[in-house]
Amino acid sequence: MQVEEAELVVEALRARKVFAHVYRGGVARHGVRVVLSDGREALWDVDGAAGLEAQVMANGMLVGFVPKIPGSEAFTLEQTVEAIATATYD
Repeated sequence: MQVEEAELVVEALRARKVFAHVYRGGVARHGVRVVLSDGREALWDVDGAAGLEAQVMANGMLVGFVPKIPGSEAFTLEQTVEAIATATYD
């Protein structure tokens, strides 16, 4: 995800009352960080691969993931925001 796209996604998520931030995971690695109500966080699209997926972290440790959403490599901004905003993290 490009930083500009991440910023737009975060802005739209915040408008939907989702606690989101731009995640900077290194050189040219950007994504979306969503803070979950139980203290975990979901790091969306930070691996540089095509498609939308998330790693779920707690205290810096991987505790789960949201697998790649089929067809998400062609999602519009609105579809990306909807997918992140409505994801389940069980």
